[in-house]
Amino acid sequence: MPPRINLLSQALAYRPRAGVAAQTLRPLTQQQQSQQCNRRTYASDPSRDLPVADKSEPAGPNMHQQEHVSEEAAKMANITGGEGPDLSQGTPVQDLLKNDPEAQKHAPQVLKDSIKKNQTPPKPQTRTFSTYARRRQEVEAGQASGRPAASLDPPVFSMSSVSETQQNSIASASSQSSSSQPSSSPFAAAESLEGEAEAEAEGSNSLVARGHKFPLPTLPLPSNAHKDYRYDPVVKQVTNLLMRDGKLSVAQKNMSLILQHLRTAPAPTYNPARPLLPGAPPASHLPLNPTLYLTLALDSIAPLLRIRSQRGAAGGGVALQIPVPLGLRQRRRQAMTWILDSASKRKSRGSGNAMFATRVAEEIVAVVEGKSSAWEKRTGVHKLATTARSNLTFGKGGRR
Repeated sequence: MPPRINLLSQALAYRPRAGVAAQTLRPLTQQQQSQQCNRRTYASDPSRDLPVADKSEPAGPNMHQQEHVSEEAAKMANITGGEGPDLSQGTPVQDLLKNDPEAQKHAPQVLKDSIKKNQTPPKPQTRTFSTYARRRQEVEAGQASGRPAASLDPPVFSMSSVSETQQNSIASASSQSSSSQPSSSPFAAAESLEGEAEAEAEGSNSLVARGHKFPLPTLPLPSNAHKDYRYDPVVKQVTNLLMRDGKLSVAQKNMSLILQHLRTAPAPTYNPARPLLPGAPPASHLPLNPTLYLTLALDSIAPLLRIRSQRGAAGGGVALQIPVPLGLRQRRRQAMTWILDSASKRKSRGSGNAMFATRVAEEIVAVVEGKSSAWEKRTGVHKLATTARSNLTFGKGGRR
């Protein structure tokens, strides 16, 4: 190996620049000191020295900013004639403590006295406009009937709208209540008679009947009104059959792609040799209702029964074929199982996660057109059940 180079073996001279050393070590003269003291560090005319943005260019992000909340409040108070915040100084502590009784307890006595001296009577809570929110239906109904808009205002109870007899009864009721129960309010009788006055006015159509903001639902409630049962029963059952490993969201996405394919695909062509259910709509109407499209395909190939094998029932260890009738959901489940088996044997026309849903949708179209192999399976089950129809009376205990 070559020997290491030692950089410190030889003495290296570090020489500073003469000009720099001279400038740093040279003291300032009296003239330089006076010039440095007389120098101004600010601009006398900002408009001349500082750059100004061009007004023709669009405003930047920090230009034309919105005014502060206090400035807006001061302008609004100036317009409405009220007392707004004083922009020349900060908010006094007394104003902050006026609306905070808890903080007033711990405030100094000087602030408490100043708050008591400067207290002003509360302003009357009056408005020059109405804040009553009326329903659009009431307004439109009033316009249709020709009533003026003033008649749609909410009714206001007053003693002038009560007859003399009712006023006398109010006075007597208040005197009786004061003698029997001194703590009760004399307006309790007036409130009870208010309802009677409103009932009489409703009979004469002088007041508007107060109802619900939104109409009540019609009873009985529809079957799809509940959030857990808002889908069609066939769509929900097929979605559960499409689900694998508990991934419901993936099954719902595939179900959506299947219905979209049925809606956008061309109308199928019926096969007279494979008739569908009686009362089926025309083929051109099926893409308009993909749910009906799916239901028609399932119910058309759904078997009416299944074959159950009973071991040793025929004697000598031979199994006996026993037909068993199926319910509606069982029939649809068997039909969908056949469709999924046939769809798994189809060749994909592309790649991606949507190919499985596309194959299933194409198989459903093939069922409606009579080209699916599920028709042969259905025919085979029905033929075997017809042959073994004599075994229907065979019981579970092994007796006929």
